[in-house]
Amino acid sequence: MASRFRLARLTAFLMLLAACVAASPQDDHARERRRMVDEQVRARGVDDRRVLTAMEQVPRHRFVPDDVRDSAYDDRPLPIGEGQTISQPYIVGLMTELLDLKPGDKVLEIGTGSGYQAAVLSRLVAQVYTIEIVKPLGEQARSTLDRLGYENVHTRIGDGYKGWPEAAPFDAIIVTAAPKQVPQPLLDQLAAGGKLVVPVGSSWQDLTVYTRQRDGSFHKETVLPVRFVPMTGEAQKKR
Repeated sequence: MASRFRLARLTAFLMLLAACVAASPQDDHARERRRMVDEQVRARGVDDRRVLTAMEQVPRHRFVPDDVRDSAYDDRPLPIGEGQTISQPYIVGLMTELLDLKPGDKVLEIGTGSGYQAAVLSRLVAQVYTIEIVKPLGEQARSTLDRLGYENVHTRIGDGYKGWPEAAPFDAIIVTAAPKQVPQPLLDQLAAGGKLVVPVGSSWQDLTVYTRQRDGSFHKETVLPVRFVPMTGEAQKKR
């Protein structure tokens, strides 16, 4: 009886050890995400608990090309192809926090890129609509988001200058490329009380928050200087 009990304990221990070994790569990324959030995002003043939790949950390494995957949790933007980048984790956290999101919100993102920002948003709101003008990036992002199960993210390939009028109004809008001036259609599609977060300018930009007032006017707040890739398409024709 004693030997059978010892054998059962040994078998259970070996099964637990095997499970731990099998799970270790996933656990390593979880630790990397927690460290990223603690050292790069929370330490710089982003303190919205829901935003921090979402960034701990979304596997950033699944949204970058294989050749930079080892750097997915580094404190810097990374190339994702087609001359575009995935933003530095701090900027993702900051811009998301500035949107002041509620669980039932509907959000528009201009510039899907890798799909990472949309995935973070999807953990915080009811519906995310995201537009990417670069077709290969848009197709890749759509594939990644579908494969990872982000079912409340709706993707579109096209020029985001005119927004997504048939889905408007939006409780929040985030622009992840820099126009020289804010597209009027995006302001028009923002719901009363909603916030538009956008980098505005040329080579260097001002990260700016526009809040739509109840009377239809906008309150403008400049947050900090940033550097994003320029918004292309219709936005380039505007002066």
